[in-house]
Amino acid sequence: MRVRAVAKYVGISPRKLSLMGQVVRGRKVEDALALLGFYKSPSARAMAKVVESAAANAENNNQMPVSELKVVDVFVDKGATLKRFRPQARGRVSPLLKRSSHITVVVDTEE
Repeated sequence: MRVRAVAKYVGISPRKLSLMGQVVRGRKVEDALALLGFYKSPSARAMAKVVESAAANAENNNQMPVSELKVVDVFVDKGATLKRFRPQARGRVSPLLKRSSHITVVVDTEE
């Protein structure tokens, strides 16, 4: 049975988070968390948090052992974009786009 966890409005751009999604996809949950622990980036911390949440959902709600769980799918979608402006020379402005994303991690038992 597939179990998922979602983190919404994570303050990191989807482009950066999708790189961590590629690292995690297809691995066992324990291996994925160990691997993400070696990355220093905030995107790795955010991805690890969602993988832990999906594993906890599977363990507590569906009585699935964590040692048998595998990350089946990882989706990183665009969230809301905050639009801010920065002053530039000669009275002009340039936009700052602060992007956010939604992370979805799906785990299932290995078969």
